[in-house]
Amino acid sequence: MVDSLIRSIAFSSVVAVVDNFPVLAGVNLEVEKGEVILVQGPNGAGKTSLLRTCAGLIPIVSGRAVVLGYDLTLHRGGVRSVVGMLGHRCFLYDELTVEENLAFFMRSFKVPISKADEHLERFALVGRLRSTPVSKLSEGQRRKLQIAMVFARSPGVLLLDEPYASLDTGSRALLDQMIKKVTETGTTVLLVSHSDDAIADRKVYVAGGQVVSHVA
Repeated sequence: MVDSLIRSIAFSSVVAVVDNFPVLAGVNLEVEKGEVILVQGPNGAGKTSLLRTCAGLIPIVSGRAVVLGYDLTLHRGGVRSVVGMLGHRCFLYDELTVEENLAFFMRSFKVPISKADEHLERFALVGRLRSTPVSKLSEGQRRKLQIAMVFARSPGVLLLDEPYASLDTGSRALLDQMIKKVTETGTTVLLVSHSDDAIADRKVYVAGGQVVSHVA
């Protein structure tokens, strides 16, 4: 059940475990509605695990975690309907076209299919590209389709794991514009990136499964 919201994300001493290994080891993090947080840290520090925990994909064994009013220790599955996550490898059907993949995704999440053209045009997935099987796309084109799919849901929290990977300069700038636009309506964004010039209101540094510093 969704409570009235003060913060989009509130983690207090959160420990999360995968295969008996603590991927989060006491995370404390509070994120306001409409904030863009850049998450950085070394490989294996827990950055992706933090995003996956916010998405309800990793169980919490202790501490308290609330995302958009959902207590993840009690309603981990429920939060998945209100967050959108872009991972390193978002699932696409190679045999389906760009347009068919987006349409299938939108129907799965009950997003009005009438807005499909808008999302395809935003990332220049038009003309011959829209009828091209995903198996024939470049890595950059696949990434743009994945981003279009995540944004199509209009989630309350966007969890973006290395979203700039394989994007050209123009597409990176467009993604920044899209992030800025959705935050103006209250969407919160957690963004993992090694790029120091990634759009952000503040940075958090993760190491050893903990948030060890905040930089405004």
